[in-house]
Amino acid sequence: MNVENIWSEYRAALKRFLHTKISNEADVEDLLQDILIKTYNNLNLVKKQKSIKSWLFQIANNTIIDYYRKNSRTQATNIADLPTLDEPLSKSVDLSNCISPFIHGLPEEHANLLTAIDINNQSQKQYAEQLGVSYSTLKSRVQKSRSLLKQVFDDCCHFKIDKRGNVYGYDVKTKKIDSCQ
Repeated sequence: MNVENIWSEYRAALKRFLHTKISNEADVEDLLQDILIKTYNNLNLVKKQKSIKSWLFQIANNTIIDYYRKNSRTQATNIADLPTLDEPLSKSVDLSNCISPFIHGLPEEHANLLTAIDINNQSQKQYAEQLGVSYSTLKSRVQKSRSLLKQVFDDCCHFKIDKRGNVYGYDVKTKKIDSCQ
């Protein structure tokens, strides 16, 4: 058992595993390096060839935990870095403020449903009871309404989305829609 062979066999799988927990590519590469160093320093502790894979993924899991612990401490100490009310709002805040006009551009049934559930945070079960429909029927309607809303968004803007599905930016398309202006 040598580090080069182990690393060539498991590096890709470890990287995929890290990407399921961390979206930033640079952080994933840094953590891969940390895992490699830990592997090199502790390979003599592995007694059986069969246990290498589980051992590596345990190292990866512990490295991820350490990463989030470190970042939570860093975030707690950087409260002064948060924007004040005088600073311009981020694009994600801009987007959250403009969802309502998009929703109200939908047919009334879909607009009411999305307003109740996605804006007012009413539970789908409660809303289903209020309408007198089954929960599964309402879930289908919510899916359809969100699909229509997504189409309105797509007609207006090109969204930049990270690997976890979070919007981190957008560009307004040249074809303007009333809701976009």
